[in-house]
Amino acid sequence: MNVINEVALLESQALRQGLAERTEVLDRVKTLSLLPDGMHVTTAMVATYFGVGIKAIRSLIFDHREELTANGYRVLTGTELSSFKELSGIKSRTPTLAVFSRRSILNVAMLLRDSEVARQVRTYLLDTEYAARTQPVDNSVHSPSADLDDRIDGRITHILGKTVVPMLNALIETSGEQRRDLISARADIHRVQRKLAQHEQRLHRLERTREQRPLAGVMASIDAMNWREFEQHIASLLRRDGCTGVEIHGGSGDRGADITAYTADGRRLVVQCKNFAPYRSVWSGEMQKFVGTKTLHQADVAVYVATCPFSREALDIALQVGVTAVHRGLLEAWSAGAKLQVLR
Repeated sequence: MNVINEVALLESQALRQGLAERTEVLDRVKTLSLLPDGMHVTTAMVATYFGVGIKAIRSLIFDHREELTANGYRVLTGTELSSFKELSGIKSRTPTLAVFSRRSILNVAMLLRDSEVARQVRTYLLDTEYAARTQPVDNSVHSPSADLDDRIDGRITHILGKTVVPMLNALIETSGEQRRDLISARADIHRVQRKLAQHEQRLHRLERTREQRPLAGVMASIDAMNWREFEQHIASLLRRDGCTGVEIHGGSGDRGADITAYTADGRRLVVQCKNFAPYRSVWSGEMQKFVGTKTLHQADVAVYVATCPFSREALDIALQVGVTAVHRGLLEAWSAGAKLQVLR
């Protein structure tokens, strides 16, 4: 199975079409306001949802109009517009009205590059899709033949090479009128052998790629954790990366520190864990509060881990005071095996 990544999603209409039904992710990232008909939004509403200007949405429509139309984007005019206005309660006097369905809004999310909300929709969409596609499947009914399927290319190649080809060689040596046909059949078998060998090589490459992949649905798994499980997960990452004396404080009485520890080289470490929804952000006030926690605990290293992005102001504060801000993307990499620079 090939893993869909964000770049491929942005570039491939076929991949986008395969995910077009997953419109539930829109509300999981950010509440989507609909027109009174409960089914559509206007261009301005789409721009507001994604936090971009109307020009950006109109430019996207210009470049991908056919694809968006296939997913429910429409420009209403005449009698159809009058009926729609009456049903939806819109008072606009414009002669045309562009409306988007939920599918076409998701389509915009899969195309819009310069929007943090769109990026979060793609991230959530791919996390959940990857998790769904990599769930274990009960193959008990087919298990007797599964091992054979795994080795079938090798067995066919072995049979052809050790049995069929030698037999043809012997027949060719003793044949008369059928010699040409037998030589042609042997050439066909050689071609089949080459194709099987190439197929086996591709399978080996795919297996190696799968072995090198991060854990399936890393962020989907983290999103399913409650706050206690999330703190335990971060503590396990710290231990994995050589930290000692790792203690989870959590809840009231932690003096702002969810986890304390010592790095492998003996520096005092304090960690704040925030298991927020992916559409949220860590704001400057929350970061300022943690800066006080760092001082209170006299920490040499301070790490703020969140399952969501950080606002620009929060990142600026973190940079000024030496707090390592572990945002959603960095958390995924850390969970999948990478080591935080500050812990090295």
